[in-house]
Amino acid sequence: MTRFQLADIFEDMADAVPDRDALVCGDQRYSYAQLDQQATRLAHAFAARGIGAGDHIGTYMHNCAEYVISMIAAFKISAVPININYRYVEDELRYLFDNADLKGVVHDREFASRVAAVKDECPELRTLFYVDDDSDADVDAIGSIDFHKALSEGSPERDFNGRSDDDLFIIYTGGTTGMPKGVMWRHEDLFFAGFAGGNPMGPPMESREALVEKATNAPLQLTMLPAAPLIHGAAQLATFIAFLAGNKNVYQKNFDAEEILELVDREKVNAISIVGDAMARPLADALEKNAAEGRYDVSSIISVASAGAIFSTPVKAKIKQFLPNVILVDSYGSTETGFQGTGSGAETKSFGQGLSFEMNERTVVLDENRQQIEPGSGKQGRVALKGHVPIGYYNDPEKTAETFVTIDGERYSITGDIAEVEADGTILLFGRGSLCINTGGEKVFIEEVENALKDFEPVEDAVVVGIDDEKWGQRITALVSLKKNAAAPSEEALKSHARTKLAGYKVPKEIFIVDEVFRGPNGKADYKLSKQLATELSEQRA
Repeated sequence: MTRFQLADIFEDMADAVPDRDALVCGDQRYSYAQLDQQATRLAHAFAARGIGAGDHIGTYMHNCAEYVISMIAAFKISAVPININYRYVEDELRYLFDNADLKGVVHDREFASRVAAVKDECPELRTLFYVDDDSDADVDAIGSIDFHKALSEGSPERDFNGRSDDDLFIIYTGGTTGMPKGVMWRHEDLFFAGFAGGNPMGPPMESREALVEKATNAPLQLTMLPAAPLIHGAAQLATFIAFLAGNKNVYQKNFDAEEILELVDREKVNAISIVGDAMARPLADALEKNAAEGRYDVSSIISVASAGAIFSTPVKAKIKQFLPNVILVDSYGSTETGFQGTGSGAETKSFGQGLSFEMNERTVVLDENRQQIEPGSGKQGRVALKGHVPIGYYNDPEKTAETFVTIDGERYSITGDIAEVEADGTILLFGRGSLCINTGGEKVFIEEVENALKDFEPVEDAVVVGIDDEKWGQRITALVSLKKNAAAPSEEALKSHARTKLAGYKVPKEIFIVDEVFRGPNGKADYKLSKQLATELSEQRA
C-alpha cells in the first residue's frame, strides 16, 4: 500500500529526475539530487541535537533555499516544520513559540535579538540554527549554530525509518483577526486535499510510482514562481505542488513585482501564484512599465493564479492588456481545507454579490443544522469540505470542535465562508461570515465594499471594517490608499463612486485616505490593525 509521506515522495522524485533544477532563489540553485542531499544532511544534524519524530522546528526566515531545505529535512525524520511570520513582534513570537511547543528554530541571523527576547520563556526550545545574512546580529548570545556548518557535518545517508502517513504538516494561520492557529494536516490528507492528489488537472494519483511516472514522462518541466513568502501556507503548498510534478520553483527573498519580471525572463517562468490585488496590482503596473521599456521577455508566462484574497476585475483586465494569452485563475480554498475549486470563468460580480466557483466533489454548503443545502434552493450556508481534512488546531480543542466535525461518520472542515449552491452545482461565494458587518440590521460583506472602492481609478488599495456605533450597531468605515502621483479625491467622490456599485446602506459612512493599508507579507489584510486605526481616525474627526 502506497505511503503518501512528503519526504518519501521527494526522495522518489530526486531519484527519478536528479539533474532537474528543483529550486532557484537569488544566486542559489539546486537540482533535485542536490536539494535532497542537503536536506538529508540537515535531517541528521537535527537528529544529532535531539530533534526527532513529532518534534516541532520553527522556520523563521525570509524566502531562501534554507527554508525549503529545513522543511524537507524535518519531514525526513518525521518532525514538523512550523512557519513563523518574520513580521511578528515579541508578544506574538512569545505566543507562537509557546503555543507550538518548539524544540528548535532555524532563523535568519537578523532575527537573533527577537529570538533572544523570548527564548528563555520556552523551556522546550533546545536548539537554534542561524542562516547568515548581511546583519551582524549576535548569535553567540543565544547559542545559535551556523546552519551550513551543521549541515556539512551531517551524514549524506538516507538511513531514516519510522515515517508514516500520519506524520504531521502544521501551518500556522493568522487569518484576519486574533492570534495564529496551527492547522494540523496528516501528510496523506494534505496530499489529496492540498496538493490535489499530485494531479490538479485530473484524478488523483493512486501510488507514488504513478506520480513519478507522470513527472518523468511529462513533455517539459514547468517553472513555477510562488510570489508569497514561505512563512505562509499559500507558498508552502505551491512549493510542494511543483515538487510533486518534478517542476522547478523560483523564489525571491521579498515580493518585488519588477524583480518577478526579471526572474520570468531569466528562468522562463510559466506559472505565477499570487495572493490577491496586493500582489496583482503591482504586477500589472510592472507589466505596463515593461511594455513601454521592453526590458524583459515575459512570453513564457502561461498562467497567473490567485488565492486567499480578492483578485479584482479591473486588475485582471490590466494584466490581460499586457498578457493577452495568459490564463488568469481565481483559486478557492483555505489553510483548513486545501484546494477546493476555481472561478467558473463566467462574468462574475465580486465578493459579496456572489463570486462563482466550480468546486470539487468534496465541497458542500451546510445550513445551520449542518445539513447540505440543495442546489438551486436560494438558501445560504457555510462552505465545508468533507473527506481528507485536517485533524484539528494544535493546542486548541475548543476551536477544533467548532471547525472540524463528524457528520454521519464522515469528517468535515467547516469554513466561515457564506455561500449558496446554484442549480448547476456551482457555488456562489458571498464572503467570510466573520468579516460580515451588521449595520442597521443589514448584513454587508466587506469584500464587496473593498472591491467597489478599488474599482475607482485613483485608488490603489482599500480595507473596510466595522466600527462600533450607537445608531447603526456597526458603522462601515474604509481605509484607502492611492496610486502613485494620483490626485487625492474627496471623501464624497469616493462615496459617490461606491454608490454606483453598491446599495446605499453598503456605502461606507467614513472613508480615510492613508499612506498604506495594513497587509501582511502574504497580501492578506490585517483587519485587527485596520480597525484600530479606523477607530482612532474616526475619534479624532468627532
